[in-house]
Order: sequence, then C-alpha cells, then structure tokens
Amino acid sequence: MIRIKKFRFLVTLVLSSIFISHVSFGQMKTEEFSFTYDSKNYSGLIDMPTEKKPTALVVLIPGDGKTNVMVKDWFPLIYNTRFKFVSAGLACCIWDKAGCGKSEGEYQYNQPVTSSANEALAAIEKLRKMNIVPHDKIGLWGISRAGWICPVIIEKDKSIAFWISVSGTDNLDSYRYLLESNLRIDGRTEAEIKVLMNEWDFLNKYQRGGKSYNEFIASAKNLLQDPLCKKLGLGVDDEENYNEIIEYYKNSNFVYDKKTGLQILVPEFEETLNQVNCPTLAICGEKDTQVNWRKTISLYKNTIGKNQKADLTIKTLSNCNHIMFQCETGGLWEDLSKFNWKVCDGYYDTMLTWIKEKGFGKNNR
Repeated sequence: MIRIKKFRFLVTLVLSSIFISHVSFGQMKTEEFSFTYDSKNYSGLIDMPTEKKPTALVVLIPGDGKTNVMVKDWFPLIYNTRFKFVSAGLACCIWDKAGCGKSEGEYQYNQPVTSSANEALAAIEKLRKMNIVPHDKIGLWGISRAGWICPVIIEKDKSIAFWISVSGTDNLDSYRYLLESNLRIDGRTEAEIKVLMNEWDFLNKYQRGGKSYNEFIASAKNLLQDPLCKKLGLGVDDEENYNEIIEYYKNSNFVYDKKTGLQILVPEFEETLNQVNCPTLAICGEKDTQVNWRKTISLYKNTIGKNQKADLTIKTLSNCNHIMFQCETGGLWEDLSKFNWKVCDGYYDTMLTWIKEKGFGKNNR
C-alpha cells in the first residue's frame, strides 16, 4: 500500500553479534542446521536439551521482516521461547529467511505464504531424516504472519503433532486494523479517524489504478499529511512514483476481498483451518494493535474449534501487545522500558503447561 512498511514486529533489538556454531547455555545446547529449498541453502539452528533425549521438536516460524537467528538477541522473545521449550524437554529448530544471516538468496519482503510454507516443509523433511525425535513428534510455533503459514503447513503435512499460534492472523491483511488502532492511540478523535480511514479505503482501492495522480492525491490529502501516517511511511513522492506503485500492484498477483478490499493472503483460508487436525493452542494479547485478535479468535472457534481432532485451546493475556510484552496501550511506538521489557504474565506458563498436558513435555516421558 503506497510505500508502506507493513511491519508487525516494530521492536527490533540487536544487542550483540554473537554467532553460534556449537554453544551450550545451561540446559540448552545449540548447533547449526541447514537445508535446501528452491535451489538455495538455508542456515539455522537446532536447540537440544543437554542431558536427555528430546520428547518432541518445535519448528519456530517467525513473522514479517528480516531475521538474524544466530544473533542471540535478534528477537529476545524467540530466543527465550526456545530456551523455555528446551527446559521442558523439547528440541527447537529455527532458520534465517533467504538473504538473511547465512541463508542464500535475496530477501523477499512479499514472499507468498505458500512459498514460506513450502520452505518450512523442506526444513521439516530434513529434520525427519535426522531422527532427532519420532516423525510424528514435530510441532509448530508461529507468531503473527505465521498464522497463515502454519495452517498451510499442516494442511500439506498431516503428521504435524501440534500448533502453537501466537498473535495469529485472521483471513485478511491486518494493515487497516493496525492503522485505525494506532491512530486512536495517537490521539485522533473518532471523527478524524473516520475521515482518515475513508481516505485509506480510497487509496487501497485505487492504488491499482483508476484515478489520475491529482485525483489520487486530492482524495487523500488528510491521510498523506497525518504525522502518524508519515511515520508509518505512507506516501507518494510524485507522479512518477505513483505510476510505479500502480504497476507494482497491477503485476503483483495479489488477491483482494471483494467486500472489504483487503488483501487475501491464503485463498479459502477457512477451509485450510478446517484441515487442522492436531492440538492447537492460540495465545493472543488483548492490547494487540497489529492484528485483530478478536476476529482471529472468532475465526479459530468457527473452524478449528469445531474439529474435535484439533482440540483447540485459547488464551488471551491482558495488558499484552502483539509481541507478548507487557504494555499499557499496545501502540507501535509505546515505550516498553517502563515495564522493563517484561514478557506478559502467563505467556510461558500457558505454553509449557499445555505442552505437558498434551503429552509432549518431559514430565510425560
């Protein structure tokens, strides 16, 4: 959407540059892992308990944005999640996207969901050949955009043992929700928000053409001048840039919902969710301003929740933002240092208790 960075992970912490080849951290030992997909070599890590054989293996699927998994503090939540899983007796695997870290290729911001799923399936195939755990003891943990990727993986691989969805997505692109939520937090009145969102809907509709440059700009004058929208990178430089935008979206092969005009990331997504036949845990932050967690929960209940094989568990965490940190508003630029960058109460305990209850933790071995 016109020079927008659709980031669902605004918080980027790179506090060190420690690369891992074979390192032990207390109960966790970490080794490098590699596999091939689409003629490119991907590089990542496998974490293992130091003393016992793992009871299951969790494949971690990150959300939008570049990765750097070999840097310990690239995304502390993910590192700490890995450590917690290993402490519970599981192994973990994560890798860098193409063009990130030591993975080959060029980073693709708009990598199709199906491609991301096939990439993960190639990694899982390699992991099964390594015989770290029985073939039917491999599950998924995914955050944000992974809410589209993981169900596609499960639809294609019926042996996936479980799925933990963190800040999962509904059936449509979430940028409109992100924009409206953060405009409200940033102090816009409801009347101002209505004007701005009407203009956003206009831009979203005509970014693929149908209006002249002057009409396009004139019909979004408030939105394009709004300080928060500028901070988000929403804008058009000039007529040449406008024409480039139109060509990009015309040639993108993106699919849009006829009713809302929002992008569809996975066609027939509800049917894909209906194919989830494994235990599923969904964790959502009640202050998430990046994906509409209420819509996600409703969608899960009406699909996964009606499938007894899926055994759906839902947990919402109060005062918790999109990336599972304690917060007051959940706004994109909220200063989380006042909460000492604390992970939401219940996030780790919910996952570890659920893992053990479902028979995948060390207490069940």
